[in-house]
Amino acid sequence: MDDRLSHVLDYGVDEMIGGDRNHLWHHIKPHACFQTQEQMIIVSGKGLTVTDIRGREYLDATSGGVWCVNVGYGRDSIADAVAAQMKQMAYFAGSVGTIPSIKLSGKLLEMMTTMGKVYFSNSGSEANEKSYKIIRQASTIDPSRRGKYKILYRDRDYHGTTIAVLASSGQAERKKDFGPFPEGFVQIPHCLCYRCPFGRTYPDCDIQCARSVEDIILKEGPDSVGGLIVEPITAGGGIIIPVDEYFPILQEICSRYGVFLVIDEVVAGFGRTGKFFGYQHFDVDPDMVTLAKGMASAYEPVSATVVKQHIYDLFLNDPADPDRRMHFFRDISTYGGCAGVMAASLENIRIMEAEGLVENSRVMGDYLLGRLRELLALPVVGDVRGKGLFCGVELVTDRQGKAPPSEAQMAAVVDAVKARGVLLGRTNSSLPGLNTTLYYAPALVITREEVDRMVDATKKGIETVFG
Repeated sequence: MDDRLSHVLDYGVDEMIGGDRNHLWHHIKPHACFQTQEQMIIVSGKGLTVTDIRGREYLDATSGGVWCVNVGYGRDSIADAVAAQMKQMAYFAGSVGTIPSIKLSGKLLEMMTTMGKVYFSNSGSEANEKSYKIIRQASTIDPSRRGKYKILYRDRDYHGTTIAVLASSGQAERKKDFGPFPEGFVQIPHCLCYRCPFGRTYPDCDIQCARSVEDIILKEGPDSVGGLIVEPITAGGGIIIPVDEYFPILQEICSRYGVFLVIDEVVAGFGRTGKFFGYQHFDVDPDMVTLAKGMASAYEPVSATVVKQHIYDLFLNDPADPDRRMHFFRDISTYGGCAGVMAASLENIRIMEAEGLVENSRVMGDYLLGRLRELLALPVVGDVRGKGLFCGVELVTDRQGKAPPSEAQMAAVVDAVKARGVLLGRTNSSLPGLNTTLYYAPALVITREEVDRMVDATKKGIETVFG
């Protein structure tokens, strides 16, 4: 057995399974199953393969379950970089600089040539929340933006777990029971052509999903709308890739009405889509970009809110001026000062560049998408879509009417694929009646053989459930 299991197995398999049941509150999972089912306990990983406490191996098609272990498991050099930095200087608050934070911010700005400053925090939710606070503080300290506090968000997009970013989630089931939410968040239509919110067909639709944003701004009042946040490719809402015309229309509307365009790259960033950042696939130049997940491949928790220089400049103040004394960005993230996480991110990016992982994401992503499209021969596969190593397969029970299968059927497909040694993701308790998409977001080191194993297991899993 793998030597890396020894420190866990010293405690005993039964003890750990009992501890999991008796002590641990799992994330986003029905709690009753803890009492009746043995939960998976992962103890080691290498590349795309993870091993559970029973010694069973699985090919992970989800990069850690939530699309973040982009460089794969078992990267000693990231652990070494973190250890070395922590021995020298583990932490100081982000009110001062550290060597790795300076290096990492410079590297990010080198990769995003039109951006100006980087603000570090520790999760995607926090990075997005910072963007909202920037928009709202700007609406009070900048006379030209006074009153522009409202933030538009897109149906089916997801931006995090705090109350404010959940208020801007386009996934009703994620929001259920957590209200009341803060006001000032307004929804715009999604851009999934397969289920067009306007019942139209591309390209004869005039990209109404984008053009309707102007109507919403006018309805809310242009003097009150300060920001618009969207994912470049909708992730948990069903792997939705906008058409090429979408972002130029959106950007033009935002520019005309003085609306800051925020691109949430928490999932799509760092090679996931076949470019370093998802927005780079489109003709768009955002005002702010938020980053997390693949930023350190989840070896350490780190995130960033990256802004244009003109936004940063709104917060330059003279402490001696009593009228502007409080006009700096009065915000802090405790763990945004952890030096080890910056070292992890720097080494993560170095690995991606040295091993050509973004290009591998593009090449293997094309291969994965091609193999997945073969599943369209199955009558329950309604649509296949993706970009890079970020793909979705939407299942239906009626291809003509696009009637969705039940969540129980979707869960059964995932379980049937797991029984064949592959861990898939799926839409889960997010979209009422439309939790119907299987997810593929493997680590960027994937090979053709591993792609074939994933797709072949998926085909057999679907056939097991639907015949």
